[in-house]
Amino acid sequence: MKNLALTLGILLIAFTAKAQSETVTVKVTIENVLNDNGSVLASLHNTDTFMKGAGVIDLKETAKKGAITLSFENVEPGTYAIMVLHDENNNQRMDFEANGMPKENYGMSNNVMVMGPPTFADAKFEVANEDMELTIRF
Repeated sequence: MKNLALTLGILLIAFTAKAQSETVTVKVTIENVLNDNGSVLASLHNTDTFMKGAGVIDLKETAKKGAITLSFENVEPGTYAIMVLHDENNNQRMDFEANGMPKENYGMSNNVMVMGPPTFADAKFEVANEDMELTIRF
């Protein structure tokens, strides 16, 4: 009887640990990369990190004219937004014209095109328990 209780206890703990650690992959295709200069930076953000610096997960890939695909691995279910920048001069930040307009191409989830800073509400999407694919266009 003790062995049965011990076995059931171990199985319950293993099942609970697996259920709590389930993560997914969010695959993002970035379209309309205009040239091979620099890198493409992508950040997965939650409401606490959006427009405040580093994301929950940050990726960097060599720019390639056309389209590139990046994968955010081990993403826990929740609400997120993705911001993407074509960092043509590899200085790890967005560059601006004297009038405040961005010099480099950028995009975000839901392909939001706004005048002024984007909002998390416009770019957010839900991650459930299944891998997902998104497309962002520069």
